[in-house]
Amino acid sequence: MASTNNSKSPFLRRWIWLAALLILLLIVYSYVHQTPLKVRATTVIRGPIRSVISTNGKVEPIQNFQAHAPIATTVKRLYVKEGDHVHKGQLLLQLDDADIRSQAARAQAQVKAAQANQAALKTGGTQEEVLTTNAQLIKARSDRDVAQRNLDALKRLEQEGAASPGEVSQAEDKLKSVQADVNLLEQKQKDRYSRPEVASTEAQAAEAQAAYADAEDALRKSNVRAPFDGIVYSLPVKSGAFVPDGELLLEEADLSKVLVRAFVDEPDVGRLKIGQKVEVTWDAIPGRIWTGTVNTLPSTVKLHVSRNVGETTCLIDNQDLKLLPNVNVGVTIVVAEHNDVLTLQRDAIRIDDSKPYVFRIEGDRVKRQDIQYSLQNLTRVEITSGLSQGDQVALPAEESRPLYDDALIKIVH
Repeated sequence: MASTNNSKSPFLRRWIWLAALLILLLIVYSYVHQTPLKVRATTVIRGPIRSVISTNGKVEPIQNFQAHAPIATTVKRLYVKEGDHVHKGQLLLQLDDADIRSQAARAQAQVKAAQANQAALKTGGTQEEVLTTNAQLIKARSDRDVAQRNLDALKRLEQEGAASPGEVSQAEDKLKSVQADVNLLEQKQKDRYSRPEVASTEAQAAEAQAAYADAEDALRKSNVRAPFDGIVYSLPVKSGAFVPDGELLLEEADLSKVLVRAFVDEPDVGRLKIGQKVEVTWDAIPGRIWTGTVNTLPSTVKLHVSRNVGETTCLIDNQDLKLLPNVNVGVTIVVAEHNDVLTLQRDAIRIDDSKPYVFRIEGDRVKRQDIQYSLQNLTRVEITSGLSQGDQVALPAEESRPLYDDALIKIVH
């Protein structure tokens, strides 16, 4: 009898352990499902939403004028200072133009000499040469006529036996000689200069005219005037300073409208369109926003510092003239903008098999709710179906336990 009880003891203890484990699992399951998950909540609201591209850019003037020294000289006088508003035609700066005037005078003399040479080409030489050639040609023709008459007379006398063949031959030689003189002078009168001589003279005339034009241009540039109404935003020289040939003297621009060159990261280039709204900020003036539109689209993508970017330009209104050329600015390009739509905090959206859903809060529990959305940005999305204004949606739980359909929750703030 005792051995029977002992044989049943291990079997009984095994069932007792299984029962205890089952009770423990039931207790844990009950605890998990009866202990509310702590979650934060967000509400579906109605309002505006926009999708943007945020980047950086640089300000450039649209209408810009740069004055450079036409030759190496000194700054004679400055009539403006940096930041001055100037009007079209206003004298801004004057250079010492003594050397320039000397160059212009020499160039003008060369032009006149070249013009005289060209006139000589057309008339066959100088006036003295032309008169001399004409006189020589008249005499040569007269000599030819006399020789012709002498030859005719000797031929008649030869037929009568009064002149020898030798005399006739001499008369023929004389006629040929004077005819050659006439031909030479006629050719000289018609084509005195060879083609290479004509080409050389024309080249010298062109060179002299170009030198004179350059001297006149340098003379004009020695008195720098404003080509349009604007602001002198750069004046790197001082009165009396020496400036080498080509040195920058000043820069003027119309800053009422400026160009901002924005650097858009490669993944966002395809979202750009002409006419999109642009907002520009500058750290030097906190809180100020300048607006404009996208003017051009990138034609290529290239490396800029450490980023692959496309360069787009934006036209920005700058009526208060506060934005200055060459400053670095923040650029926000509005890709899309919707007003009076349902929006939800972005991190409330979950994705399952490419299908978006949320956990909508109903009392002390959450219900899985499939949704659809369209426009989105870094913080919010536009809800197009599945939720209504005022619906509360659970954000990810603060605990390690995941949310699930019909889970008991407790909203924390």
